[in-house]
Amino acid sequence: MGLGVAFLMVLIIIAVMVLLSCVKVVPQAYAFILERFGAYKATWGTGLHLKVPFIERVARKVNLKEQVVDFPPQPVITKDNVTMQIDTVVFFQITDPRLYAYGVENPIMAIENLSATTLRNIIGDLELDETLTSRETINTKMRASLDQATDPWGIKVNRVELKNIIPPAAIQEAMEKQMKAERERREAILIAEGQKRSTILVAEGKKESAILDAEAEKQAAILRAEAAKEKMIKEAEGQAEAVLKVQQATAEGIRMVKEAGADQAVLTLKSLEAFQKAADGKATKIIIPSELQGIAGLASSLKEIVKDEETK
Repeated sequence: MGLGVAFLMVLIIIAVMVLLSCVKVVPQAYAFILERFGAYKATWGTGLHLKVPFIERVARKVNLKEQVVDFPPQPVITKDNVTMQIDTVVFFQITDPRLYAYGVENPIMAIENLSATTLRNIIGDLELDETLTSRETINTKMRASLDQATDPWGIKVNRVELKNIIPPAAIQEAMEKQMKAERERREAILIAEGQKRSTILVAEGKKESAILDAEAEKQAAILRAEAAKEKMIKEAEGQAEAVLKVQQATAEGIRMVKEAGADQAVLTLKSLEAFQKAADGKATKIIIPSELQGIAGLASSLKEIVKDEETK
């Protein structure tokens, strides 16, 4: 009786263990491939699943997240017969777990070999300089080629990058010399441009200085001319004022003479006195108009008459 109970307990424990082993939980971003008697039965997605014991089994657990594979450098030959080492990085994602499980024996190795052959085909049509400057073009061509080739395996290639391009040592040395020469050439151009700019600035400065000097001289000449003009105007105004005063004085004298009742003889004598003053004792001969000679004679006769009256 005790042996029977123990045996029953063992059977129950085994049954529980078997039942627990048949319960499977698929985590997020994973898929399980279920087989029955060695044949594909189903693909389990995320969640709780139960399989038939001893008949069904989980054949493969597939990671659905995007994966990155860094392949070692591959020797390739360019169109101009230069051998270089290029390593690639492939970003891929499993889109069909069933095709991934049954499509190819070793998908990662298949992708590596496929990327190496594709890279050799692309680089073989390019020269060295094109290879070094056409990374984006090479990446695009490789991604399209690998994506198309891996579709039957349930793999989608999202991106391909050339990580390193390593040319031969002689080519590297030549490239370094070329880059050094190019840097020296750019430096010489920059120096020449700087000197040219400096010369232009100096010339422009001299030009501006000459223009400013000319403008200053022009303004000074204008000011001097205006000052001379003002001076001449003032002198002319002074002379005009003096002439005006002389004319006013003359007019006043004539008015006074007329008011005093002076006759023509007095006026003539005043005229003679004016001639005498004009001579100022320096002239040896004074020409008197004929009209005044008669008047002068008359004046002499008058003088003689006056003397005779005084003698009497």
